Amino acid sequence: MFGIYLKRELGRRKKAALVIALGLALGIALVITVNSVSAGMTQAQDKVLKSLYGLGTDMTVTKARTAPTSGSSGGPNFKFDAKSSSSSTQSSDRVQTQGGQALKSSLVTKVAGQKGVESAVGALSLNVTKVDGSFTQGKAKTSTSSSTSGGQGQPSGGSSSGSGGAPQVQGGGANFDVNSYSVAGVDVAHQGLGPLSTMKITSGKTFTSAQTSGKVAVVSKSYAKEKKYKVGSTFKISGTKFTVIGIATPDSSESDTDVFIPLKVAQTLGDAKNQVTTIYVKASDSKQISTVKKEITANISGTTVTTSADLASTVSGSLSTASSLATSVGKWLSIAVLAAAFLVAALLTSSAVSRRVREFGTLKALGWPSRNVTRQVVGESMVNGLIGGALGIALGVGAAYAVTAISPKLTAQLGSTGGSGGVGGGPGGGGPGQQASQNTLEIALSAPVSLTTIALAVGLAVTGGLIAGAMGGWRASRMRPADALRSVA
Repeated sequence: MFGIYLKRELGRRKKAALVIALGLALGIALVITVNSVSAGMTQAQDKVLKSLYGLGTDMTVTKARTAPTSGSSGGPNFKFDAKSSSSSTQSSDRVQTQGGQALKSSLVTKVAGQKGVESAVGALSLNVTKVDGSFTQGKAKTSTSSSTSGGQGQPSGGSSSGSGGAPQVQGGGANFDVNSYSVAGVDVAHQGLGPLSTMKITSGKTFTSAQTSGKVAVVSKSYAKEKKYKVGSTFKISGTKFTVIGIATPDSSESDTDVFIPLKVAQTLGDAKNQVTTIYVKASDSKQISTVKKEITANISGTTVTTSADLASTVSGSLSTASSLATSVGKWLSIAVLAAAFLVAALLTSSAVSRRVREFGTLKALGWPSRNVTRQVVGESMVNGLIGGALGIALGVGAAYAVTAISPKLTAQLGSTGGSGGVGGGPGGGGPGQQASQNTLEIALSAPVSLTTIALAVGLAVTGGLIAGAMGGWRASRMRPADALRSVA
């Protein structure tokens, strides 16, 4: 009886049912779209942070570089010998640590032993400035002038005077090229955490655990293209010959590091024995990162701990703006539209009940109790809500897929979280905070729809139906059979 009556009444009031369902559908579709876009924003920010940290890295530990002492410039220093041969080419490499102040390698073990830390890996960031070219020596020439005068009674040339000018250097000069690039020393035994974890080997292979002291290197794809390196190519750093064994491509954006070499070899090149510039940390529980940060800061003095939350606060550009709009304006807009849809559904249902006075009064006169009348109204509203939910899910999923298909490009500008960088400001130096300086990334936006979002939509549809049904049912339950008689009269 209930089902038959429900079907007949919905069929009789198709327009009213469709208006209620569409109102709920628009609100639910907007909620799905905003939630999906927000999820896409979160994924985009994660890509940005992973391009700096690496997959699985929760925080880094660094130490700010101290200011140069009085009388010390702290800049590169190159020494050359001027040779007489103009064809003699000279070359000099300046290798120094960059990012932050060097930390003792023993701190890696100390950090790994802190409560809440699952693993910790050290890395050394170097900046290599290579100067090569040749000198051409100039020739020193002296300009002279002389005058000779012969007088009566004097032998010819018996008197002369001369003066010599200051010597002048003519010709000569120098022609030198300067090339600066970044090098990261990687713990080859733990490559899943650290600077190389953001890279994917696209040609060749990565390091093996036996290559701790190997003169081998992995280079970034962009640097390999610039230098025309391929697997098997060789190059030198401060006279040490390296063989390229792999070419790596970053998971997102461009790599800030040009060359990766074993950590032990990097320490030798940078005269930083048993030292690292960055400690990459993975927490045991991602929900306890702030607690782990406090633990490390309290137990290891003088260090700076940078988490993904710290980095996220430095992201600016269209990605940051769009994320703010999605989480603030978008959220409140969807709530407002959904609340309006619920209110309209409730008012329309209540209005429909008021037009069915004769119907409900007659049913009560025939013996229907108030609970049956209420159940009838709530049942109709629930069906309207579920129809609206189905339409809303279809519209919301369609809008989310449209955003993914269009894939609008957003830019993320990464600022520094503090600390002093090394020469070149470079990659991998003092942790992600220092790497982010002057770095702009372009991210394609997507709008993934999760099962949680779908479940939320279904819950909203049911809620909307219940709210509308509650108002309509309450009004219907207050009707008396006498109201139907007056309506007939």
